[in-house]
Amino acid sequence: MCGIVGYIGKRQASPLLLDGLRRLEYRGYDSAGIALLTDGKINVFRKAGRIENLRKAVSEANPLGDIGISHTRWATHGAPTDENAHPHLDQSGKLSLVHNGVIENYQSLKDALKAAGHVFHSETDTEVLAHLAGTIYDESDVSDPKQRLVASVQKALARVKGTFGVAVMHADVPGVIVGARLGSPLVVGLGKDEQFLASDVAAIVAHTRDVIYLNDYDLVTLTRNSYEVSSLDTTRTANVQVSRVDFTEEDSEKGAFEHFMLKEIYEQPQSIRNALRGRLNRDEATAILGGLNMSSMELRQIDRIIFSGCGTAYHAAMVGEYLIEALARIPTEIEFASEFRYRNVPTTKSTLQFVVSQSGETIDTLAALREAKRKGLRCLGIVNNVASTIARESDGGVYIHAGPEIGVAATKTFTSQVAIMTLLSLLFGRMHHLSSTDGLELIDELEAIPEKIEAILKQAPLIKEIAQKYAHAEGMLFMGRQINFPVAMEGALKMKEISYIYASGHPSAELKHGIIALVKPDLPSVFIAPDDAVFDKNVSNIEEVRARKGPVIAVTTEGCHELERITDDVIYIPRCKSILSPLLTVVPLQLLSYYVALARGCDVDKPRNLAKSVTVE
Repeated sequence: MCGIVGYIGKRQASPLLLDGLRRLEYRGYDSAGIALLTDGKINVFRKAGRIENLRKAVSEANPLGDIGISHTRWATHGAPTDENAHPHLDQSGKLSLVHNGVIENYQSLKDALKAAGHVFHSETDTEVLAHLAGTIYDESDVSDPKQRLVASVQKALARVKGTFGVAVMHADVPGVIVGARLGSPLVVGLGKDEQFLASDVAAIVAHTRDVIYLNDYDLVTLTRNSYEVSSLDTTRTANVQVSRVDFTEEDSEKGAFEHFMLKEIYEQPQSIRNALRGRLNRDEATAILGGLNMSSMELRQIDRIIFSGCGTAYHAAMVGEYLIEALARIPTEIEFASEFRYRNVPTTKSTLQFVVSQSGETIDTLAALREAKRKGLRCLGIVNNVASTIARESDGGVYIHAGPEIGVAATKTFTSQVAIMTLLSLLFGRMHHLSSTDGLELIDELEAIPEKIEAILKQAPLIKEIAQKYAHAEGMLFMGRQINFPVAMEGALKMKEISYIYASGHPSAELKHGIIALVKPDLPSVFIAPDDAVFDKNVSNIEEVRARKGPVIAVTTEGCHELERITDDVIYIPRCKSILSPLLTVVPLQLLSYYVALARGCDVDKPRNLAKSVTVE
């Protein structure tokens, strides 16, 4: 959730650190700070609010220094204030530390340090860790300053309970940055006579594409010309692998679009093509997913599938449940990843678990993965980040290849995840009951989806008009049937996330089981009602809302003009196979939420209280 950027090299550090923080804004934050080592002294600048506040403070002081660490904070312990922003100093003022994660036993550590005379200036758990590491450093008898700092960080982290990604520097060790991770991502960027440390590769891709993704329990020691990775756990050996980043600086910029979210909505035709590329086998009318690391025989023996995810990934998994049960007839269940490890979910020896996460670092989803593996289940990942923790720890999986998604509200990753669910359904379906004729028909329809999304995007001006009409509604209801019920959930989530309008998603048939009590003239309902087997049922539900003077926006199929008579506004999608309709019906809802948020003056890419990747509980 929070962001870390560190630099050591020959260039002035502050511009690089501030630029890196800017590139991490999408992760969500409420304060920011930077620490620079200049002439044997650490200078710290911290500001609540946007990075621009920090930039102004740094610009006025114009500090020099070719080594520094920086941070964007999303408040956990303590309010979003200047004092609670990172970096934090130890008691001596010589050690500086930034931290992502949560130190669960910080209060007992803090009490012990206060009893020893330490004075704290913030409410954070991170300042406690800085004081602890600084005290261990001051009391150490190790003569070499670099080894002394490394050992102090190791010993401090051995005493804490919780999760962390940290970057540390010390005024008495001017050529060194130490980083470590457990449950919170860190990546090392390798340059010529310079090194970077960041919580997300997007922060440093403008400067290097050669990186090392640290694993849990890894500790890295950086100097201008070297790096050394060791393990915090003496029973483990660090596994170091230099990777090449597969996207460029330009990929993580807005280009001609006003917001990242809008850019990513418009990227969906290409992101779906990327998800499908090389994975469709026309000769056998099936999908090719070699990354599952399972033989045809092993896949054929699967008798139950569990999907785990959070937020948008959970909704994509809901679509996957409909797809797999319809095409392959394999019993499929969806679990909130945040609840999975606390439940005793019944499984069989032939149960296959998928964990779904855009970042591959979502703490709850990672915990679900580990719980599934602890129970002996084969666990596969569906992720966008090829070097993420979930990708590394799962038994196999599928990369969605959507490219970097910067907007906090997921858009292209949802449709790419649904595309992958369709491929999985095709693969399992062909192993069980799906004929080659039906398989080829599905492939044809799937390959036509990108062009159909492009047709929907051309309706953006109309959708903008509709959004402006309802921009100041106090709430919205989203309703759909069967495979479009998850789309209703996703549409409501998008509306909540970026416009702050209360919205809820429901099966249309549930309307008369309580939801209809909410219907009134100033509460619009959005019905996802394509021309499918339950179209007439949706019409009946719409009539019920209209009878109570509730405004209705409908998303339906081209040529289906019946809804124009009973709704206030209609958005049309191209005709497609009904089982693939979520790939189309969700796009108007993404645009609707975007334009509503714009009309309300909301910060679309950085919605309040939210973070792109949730890496703390």
